[in-house]
This record gives sequence, C-alpha cells and structure tokens, in this order.
Amino acid sequence: MEILFQGSGEKRLNLQHPHSIAPDASKTNKFTKKKTEYLTGSPKKLDALLLYPDIVLVSEFHFHLPDELIAQEPLADRDDSRMLHLERSSGLHSDRGFRDFPDLLQPGNLLVFNNTRVFPARLYGRRQGARAHAISHRNPAARDFLQSRIEVLLTRQLTTEANDWECLVRPGRKIGVAERLVFGEHDELQGEVLSRGEFGERRIRFQPVDDFYAVLDRIGHVPLPPYISRQDFSRDRERYQTVYAQQRGSVAAPTAGLHFTPEILDRIRQRRVETADITLHVGLGTFQPVRVERVEEHQIHSEAYSISPSAAAAINLARRDARRIIAVGTTTVRTLEHAVRSGAGSVVPGPGSADVFIYPGFEFQVVKAMLTNFHLPQSTLLMMACAFGGRENLLRAYEHAVSARYRFYSYGDCMFIE
Repeated sequence: MEILFQGSGEKRLNLQHPHSIAPDASKTNKFTKKKTEYLTGSPKKLDALLLYPDIVLVSEFHFHLPDELIAQEPLADRDDSRMLHLERSSGLHSDRGFRDFPDLLQPGNLLVFNNTRVFPARLYGRRQGARAHAISHRNPAARDFLQSRIEVLLTRQLTTEANDWECLVRPGRKIGVAERLVFGEHDELQGEVLSRGEFGERRIRFQPVDDFYAVLDRIGHVPLPPYISRQDFSRDRERYQTVYAQQRGSVAAPTAGLHFTPEILDRIRQRRVETADITLHVGLGTFQPVRVERVEEHQIHSEAYSISPSAAAAINLARRDARRIIAVGTTTVRTLEHAVRSGAGSVVPGPGSADVFIYPGFEFQVVKAMLTNFHLPQSTLLMMACAFGGRENLLRAYEHAVSARYRFYSYGDCMFIE
C-alpha cells in the first residue's frame, strides 16, 4: 500500500481508484457507513479498510423513478426537450429548454462531441440444433428448443479476419459453447458460440459473407435499451442516431447528442464556440449493470475510442489556454479523461481503449462542464454524473426532475452541469 503525505494529514491511496486520494481511515465521510465494524472486525475486514479507506456503496446512488417517466418514444422535434441546469458551485438548479443551451456557452468554449454511429446490432434467430437431442415422441421438447427465438446483441468486434464478436445472448442459460445459431428469414447469417462468460456474455464467430454490415442493415434491429418496452420501428433508425454521427461501431447511442439539430449547431457556431469530434464506440462498459455492493469492486469493460490529430490539438490548446471544455455526453467525458491519463497529461491522437471508471472522488483534468441525459439508478453513468456535479447536488436535482415530470433515459430530457 502506498502512503502519501500532504501537509500534516496522512492520506491512503485507494488502489482500485488510482485517480483519487481517499481520506485517512481514522476519519469518516459521507460514504463510510460502517467505520466501527471495520475497525473492530476480523483481520480480513481490517485489510479491506486499509485498501479501501473510502468505501463507496452502490446503494448511495439509488433514487425512486416512476415507470411512466421513462420515455418510450422520441419527441416530434429533437430540440424540444427540457433541460435541467445545475450549477456545481452553488448546487442550484433551474428548469430550461434545450433550445437555451447555445445561450449558456461563451466564445472560446470548446464543445466536444462523440461522433460514433449506431448500427443494427440486435439479431433475432434460432438454434440450428447442434446441441439438441433428436426430435421424437419421447423428446417433444426438442422441437420447442429449435423453434424458440433467441436474441443476440453484438457489443464489440474482437477480430476482423475470423469475424469474432463479443455478444450478449438471451436466453443465456440455454445457449452453450459449440451451439450453432442462424439469423434472418433465409438464414443470411450463421454463427457458432466459441466461449461463454457471466451474465449472458458469449464469444460468437460468424461465417463469412460478402458484406457483413450490409447483412446487418437488412436483418438487424436497432438496439434500443431494455427499458424501452417495445419493438424497434423503422423511425428509430434515424431518431436513435445523432445528426452528426459518422463512425459506425456503437450498440447504444450517445444519447446526450440526440437533442442537437443542424439549427442548434449553427447557433453554437455563431456564438464563436469551437467544436471537436472524438469517437468512442459504446459497448458493455457503458450500460452493463453494477452487481456488487461496493462501487470499487465493479469491473468496467473497456471501449474502443479514437481521437484525430486535429481534435487532440484543439483539446490540448484549450487546456493550455484555460478555456472551458464542455463534453456532450458521458461517453465523451470518459474518453477525454482516459486519454489525458494515458497520455501523461496531454491528449495524444490515435486509437485507444477506455477503461477508466469514474465515481465520486475522481479528479477531472479535462472536462469543465457536461451535457448529459438522466440515468438509471445505481448505474455507472449516474456515478459519473455524481462525481462531476456532486452526489448531493445530483440527487436533489433528480428528485426535482421526478417531481417536475421530466422524461428519463435515452429518449428523454437532458441536464447541463457546469
């Protein structure tokens, strides 16, 4: 364990969260709920305290949300959404509309977007029967086994030559290794399960086709989040996509960007606000639920990103000039904060893999303001927003958003934190 000395107070480094310094174990903060138990408990518990003196509980990020506030459809106009404005310094929040957003920006600000593009990553298919028992009067269930629909969500391409993908499958318990799967009315795609992980994760190798993504465009479905309780429609292909999307590769939209229109972007430029695009392809790291009690124990998945030389130069120049950098969406925040750490204090252009986990105690080095949608209770995205805006500030603002009947999640309203 590394001990750091700052002034007269001893600080211990939280080894699971290397970007923040936790308070001394003899002190209690708002996240330390069982100080006495850990100080007087077993040696194992005492070791846990020494390694994690700042115990952050997942339950600290819970809030009540009525189901009817979860937006099931996009608004008729993208920029007609509401926007809750939160000032970090005071904790004050106010109700606005997203069309006010350009007026909150100043000349010289740098607005950074994630230009990833969602592809139809959800496939519906059936088992080919490689692991099924023969259909007979003694085994009538085998027919249901072959005919029942399965769902596969492509989350990340692992190899291009063999076309191996990291996937989530349902029903997860019934789809084993070596199972062969077919997709499309005419079996346009075929795949084989190579390995399995926890919580429905599988590695699937797809057989060669002339144009894999063209086939996905024909038979794939828009990967709407599970809290949207309907099938995807054709209009979702346009609305579950930002107007500035360019680089294909995401299985979920960077939803803070869904509110922008060409007209809003024009107003932003007229205010002499600079813009830059980075790319992070949204995968498991963004939306995988937290299944542990302590935040520090959650292992976040990495997600591929890329930063162009021009974007890196604009970001580094803005930092040098102490100008405000505003991130559109949590995926942009994650990319920038990971990139500056992997670049030893500056943003280096090129590809990378973001695996930084941001929760309260994190020290932001790049982002000074962020636009974000409202997030799921106890999710890593809510933890990031709390790290940026302050947990108490955020949860008070969320309580107001519920009482004021804001629309939540992907097709919902947004929040500007500065």
